[in-house]
Amino acid sequence: MEPELDVQYASECGDLPKESDIARWAEAALEGIKESIGISVRIVDEAESAELNRQYRNKSGPTNVLSFPFEDPPGVKSEILGDLVICAPVVSREAQEQNKPEQAHWAHMVVHGIMHLRGYDHINDEDAGKMEKMETTILTRLGFDDPYA
Repeated sequence: MEPELDVQYASECGDLPKESDIARWAEAALEGIKESIGISVRIVDEAESAELNRQYRNKSGPTNVLSFPFEDPPGVKSEILGDLVICAPVVSREAQEQNKPEQAHWAHMVVHGIMHLRGYDHINDEDAGKMEKMETTILTRLGFDDPYA
């Protein structure tokens, strides 16, 4: 199953992942879903991330990835899973701080965001462990190291 993917580049950062890479990571995170799925991925700079983080999570400053699951209107069934907003400067900075290849951290942010769109969360330890295990499995299948190691 290949997702219907809309990638929007709204960042001044260079060396952003190619749409084909984002599609490959998204497809891996959606494995097992039979129906067609629509996802948009918007890559932004810190100002837009910070504004969305403040507006929707009541938190200050930019964050690596925000997930916005789509909620079907009553009586309507859609193929839209939701939207991801990924902050390029934060992802780059985190990759350096964590001594990870930037491409691996980008893949992790796409997979992590899609897991949120699929309804997984990490609010408590049990849910976090389940979500992290799934992410690690997906990322290792893609050829990346365990992002939590």
